Amino acid sequence: MNSKKTLLILAGGLGSRYKGLKQIDGILDNSSPILEYSIYDALAAGFNKIVIVINRFIPESYIERLENISANNNFELHWVYQDINQYVPGSFDHSSREKPWGTGHAVLCAKEYIHEPFVMINADDFYGKEIYQLASNEIDHQKISSSQFELIAYPISTTLSDNGTVARGICTMDTESFLIKVEEQTSIRKENETIIYTDNGKNIEVDPETLVSMNYFVFHPIIFDLLEVYFNDFIKSDPQPNQEFYIPAAVQKMKDEKGIKILVKTSPSQWIGMTYSGDKSILKDYLETEIQNHQYPQDLWNLIALS
Repeated sequence: MNSKKTLLILAGGLGSRYKGLKQIDGILDNSSPILEYSIYDALAAGFNKIVIVINRFIPESYIERLENISANNNFELHWVYQDINQYVPGSFDHSSREKPWGTGHAVLCAKEYIHEPFVMINADDFYGKEIYQLASNEIDHQKISSSQFELIAYPISTTLSDNGTVARGICTMDTESFLIKVEEQTSIRKENETIIYTDNGKNIEVDPETLVSMNYFVFHPIIFDLLEVYFNDFIKSDPQPNQEFYIPAAVQKMKDEKGIKILVKTSPSQWIGMTYSGDKSILKDYLETEIQNHQYPQDLWNLIALS
């Protein structure tokens, strides 16, 4: 069994709807952003290596903060910059490109740092404690291989925002819970207690228990070589300046073309995201309740209980 158990955190996005660097926006008075709660929960589940993909806007003061936390709590920490030039052929003119290449490219940027099965998450999503233990057990029992990944998904009813529409990857599985497809839908919202999205001008109703991808994957490191090939194909297609290379689309391609299976499991945890700035108060209230229930200490890093 590999002694390294790795959590890859994607924190390179620009978050235009949130209007700020939500990756490092402290939730409570302890100044810990969501990604620190993710690290805390992962450490408690047995993870010991953290790789964070960031952009150049993340301040040095925050990097120093997390470096100190890493040193004091004995976990391995690596920073990876998602630079627009990485893995892009020198002959390709991307001078008009301003935004990052997307989540698939972000994962690819971590290729040199990860050589073991790993969990991939978004920095700005709170996934809950139990999901990390589930993922840890799957890795320990060697459920992740070069021919099988996992996606731990959430019922769509638990992933909506009261502050606007959301985009979600709606999962379709076979009878053995292996992924058939992930279909990205935008404008998902609740109207009169019914969950709907609009497709080609038509409102489509969605069952509340429908599973959606919140980018919580458990991958084998073979994914890096495949991503490199697919990203090269993406660049050769001459993408538009705002077009992105997304990890769900790449995973779908791996399933369809390479026969890699993706087992879909239902998360046992509560999910809370910060798509909009107004979502922050919901997470704040939830964490304050969890602290009162002794699920987290008031200050994550003055008292870390990993028993």
